[in-house]
Amino acid sequence: MSQWLPIDDIVEQVQAGKLRAVDLVEQALQTIEATAEFDAVIATTADRARQRAAEIDARVDRGETVGSLAGVPFIAKDNFLTFGSETTAASNILKGFEAPYQATAIERLEEAGAICVAKANLDAFAHGSSTENSDFMTTKNPHDPTKVPGGSSGGSAAAVVLDMAPFALGTDTGGSIRLPASFCGAVGYKPTYGLVSRSGVVAMASSTDVVGPLTRTVADSAIVLDVLAGVDPLDSTTIERDDDCYQVSTASLKGMRIGIIKEYMDESLSDEIRQPITAAIEKMRQAGAIIEEVSLPSLPLALACYYIICPAEVSSNLSRYDGQRYGFSDTEANDLFSSYAGSRSKGFGKEAKRRIMIGTYVLSSGYYDAYYKKAQTVRTKLIKEYEAAFKDFDLLVGPTAPTPAFAIGSHTADPLQMYLTDIMTVAANLAGIPAISIPAGSSDGLPVGLQLMAPQRADRTLLAAAAKTEEILR
Repeated sequence: MSQWLPIDDIVEQVQAGKLRAVDLVEQALQTIEATAEFDAVIATTADRARQRAAEIDARVDRGETVGSLAGVPFIAKDNFLTFGSETTAASNILKGFEAPYQATAIERLEEAGAICVAKANLDAFAHGSSTENSDFMTTKNPHDPTKVPGGSSGGSAAAVVLDMAPFALGTDTGGSIRLPASFCGAVGYKPTYGLVSRSGVVAMASSTDVVGPLTRTVADSAIVLDVLAGVDPLDSTTIERDDDCYQVSTASLKGMRIGIIKEYMDESLSDEIRQPITAAIEKMRQAGAIIEEVSLPSLPLALACYYIICPAEVSSNLSRYDGQRYGFSDTEANDLFSSYAGSRSKGFGKEAKRRIMIGTYVLSSGYYDAYYKKAQTVRTKLIKEYEAAFKDFDLLVGPTAPTPAFAIGSHTADPLQMYLTDIMTVAANLAGIPAISIPAGSSDGLPVGLQLMAPQRADRTLLAAAAKTEEILR
């Protein structure tokens, strides 16, 4: 049983003066310290968090109205610009960087009264599926410290499961919220592309990057999304939020048409994943859902498509890290070119360099048409296949990952094996649709995640269905 109340209960008690924000912050900071061996957190924002908590309590004492997340501690993935600590994206090239402004997501949460208490570890620049690519530390799985927590938001997922805070922020470019949620046993929500602002978030692949919450329940994710969602003038890709709030209400699966994705449940899927997923889907059927198989023929191409488009955008986005304006700079260089080369050679890790080289290659003259243009064509075909499937089905369902959490170090020497971990999550990013991973049982003591997907902008429908599914799986 978690030491944290549901988020809405925390807020109600803070607003009523029954809980003090300063005590909640201390609880979070003490838990972070007590679970430090899991290496989920890069740094705390303790001084600023305590100050903000005291301000919220003072407002409550004066009888002022406080926000919808008043006093709730949270942890931000360290690729969000925040005050109170460095923002490094877990990369040496940004070590020592203090943000001059905060990400829009952080600002919106703070306006609602939430309090950032720490920055979570991640794969450097969010490049990875295990959090082993962090330049600082490898986060450990809360259920088994010899296993990875998933990535790239592994620190955020582990922090929530370890009870460091009621929720954490992550980013999902190809599964980086949902995969660690599956591996750690949390709820991980990837909203519709553009529903949450990316302003002030260190960019990875701008056409698939999405900001979302990691929580203990679907209801908590919906509460956080309701604060985050909406247009931001600082991010031209943002879209209008629903007029209604995203917080989940009583819903039913009865009569809901749900498609089991054939390509995710074929003979290659291991029994350790198939059994809990099949059992979960059967419970959805028993709850009244109409469940049939659906095929998206282009899905087997999605991973190859993603690992062309994503590195191409990475190579563009990482070009700003040149050692001249901010972050690490090679002080031993004698001229500008040497400074560029030295700063990047010493500052970037192996995976960042790998993706820069792949991305630059697929965008280069003579290879653009052969790789990048073809990948974008496949992406368009995949989007159309999702659109066709959603004409017949309200939701699509399948596993979040092909395996439970794997051993630390087992995939580091084989990048292709590591990339295959994303095989069931990247398609939702390419299509820009919302997707969620919820706990659906376990295999040998390690969590297994069930993934639900909905059409673009159908976030409320997805969250309501996920909440009902979560209820029947308990």
